[in-house]
Amino acid sequence: MTEEVALPQAPDEAREVFGECFPEAVRYAELLADAGVTRGLIGPREVPRLWERHLLNCAVLSEVVPEGVTVCDVGSGAGLPGIPLALVRPDLKITLLEPLLRRTNFLQEVVELLGLDHVTVVRGRAEEVLGSLQPVHVVTARAVAPLDRLAGWGVPLLRPYGEMLALKGDTAEEEINGARAALSKLGVVDTEVLHVGEGVVDPTSTVVRVVVGESPGGVRFAAKRAKAARTSRTRRRR
Repeated sequence: MTEEVALPQAPDEAREVFGECFPEAVRYAELLADAGVTRGLIGPREVPRLWERHLLNCAVLSEVVPEGVTVCDVGSGAGLPGIPLALVRPDLKITLLEPLLRRTNFLQEVVELLGLDHVTVVRGRAEEVLGSLQPVHVVTARAVAPLDRLAGWGVPLLRPYGEMLALKGDTAEEEINGARAALSKLGVVDTEVLHVGEGVVDPTSTVVRVVVGESPGGVRFAAKRAKAARTSRTRRRR
């Protein structure tokens, strides 16, 4: 039997960050603390720190996401960081990509309950949707995999000159150093570590920013992307 843990009251910072969507953020926190726990999407021990460690930690990612772009949240899980980002940035068009059915069911329920018309839920793995999912400007991820593996999934989903923003911890620099060879093969031209959420979360959220050139995914994915584009054009003519 799952131990019931009370959701703490939202901190003042949450009202400031979520603004007009604060009631929806509270509802999302309630859903995570209830259905999210009973369905095994988050652990009960995470409930007391849902606001600081999860919702606000993810929402401040908006500081480094460009205006009006398309976003794919890879391995979205319970909707982190995709849903907090959607709540604070209605200008974005966001796809929550998640392979597990019980998670996509939860995500779809949340999207409908919160009225997030600019969010789409897609079930699948990144490597499976390559070619069927339109390339995006930004890929986001949190607690999915080490950077080299994560880049292998996320970078090919990007448009030329797009970027992947991965929420990471204290080992961000080490992950970049260990992944440089893999990143180079994937067409990555620049990497940096950013710190966001000053005055909102303590410690600040650490983000690894990975920027690609004109060939996201490198040579390996160029032919597959070109084939998908030709197929898409053929379908439009019919």
